Amino acid sequence: MVALVTGASRGIGKAIALELASLGYDLALVGRDDSSLAETEALAGNVRVCRIVADLSQAASADLIVQKTVETLGGLDLLVNCAGVPQKGPFTEVTPDEWDRVFAINARAPFFICKAALEPLKKSSKPIVINISSVVGFKGYIHQSVYSSSKHALAGFTKVFAKEVQSFGIRVHMISPGGVATEMVRKMRPDIDPSELIQPEEIAEIVRFLVTRKGTGTIDQFYIRRYSGLAFD
Repeated sequence: MVALVTGASRGIGKAIALELASLGYDLALVGRDDSSLAETEALAGNVRVCRIVADLSQAASADLIVQKTVETLGGLDLLVNCAGVPQKGPFTEVTPDEWDRVFAINARAPFFICKAALEPLKKSSKPIVINISSVVGFKGYIHQSVYSSSKHALAGFTKVFAKEVQSFGIRVHMISPGGVATEMVRKMRPDIDPSELIQPEEIAEIVRFLVTRKGTGTIDQFYIRRYSGLAFD
């Protein structure tokens, strides 16, 4: 089985990649820094790994990422879109360039990676797509206008995508965490006590559940917050 994970060099993406390696998945690891991807690879154990250095703000990266994954590892069974970038500040100070960059990585890249991955996923015996969103994709937080907008866009796409690929047997899930103990959240919310944050490994455990469950029940979305536990929609 082959898994493609974006944002695999650190944080949630790294934790998910290592969890999938423990399940025996070969890994295509996508990130901007090869040395950081190599650190993830070193921890992955005895699985095949393809490191892909890519800038997801570039439109052409989606096709290249999927193409290299299939060529190197022989197929694609699981896609995890985890890469994301933050934005913080009053909406009145947002520039067009900031808007374009956040949307390119947080919304456009998952959209076109899913599109590029469709044909190889259709050939899999157990095709799954998991998009990592955020609670801000459903709620509004002050000074996070562009980030929130991009995650709303990702949520909307995921809902439609799930319906359009259902006939191919492709399962589509979205995980929407609250604050997770990552470098991005520390920059966005330095006021939060790190001990109150969700750990990346907790998100990875949810991915493990979604990937390994055998039942016929359907879970469309996971919302996870530190104090309210898990809620299902």
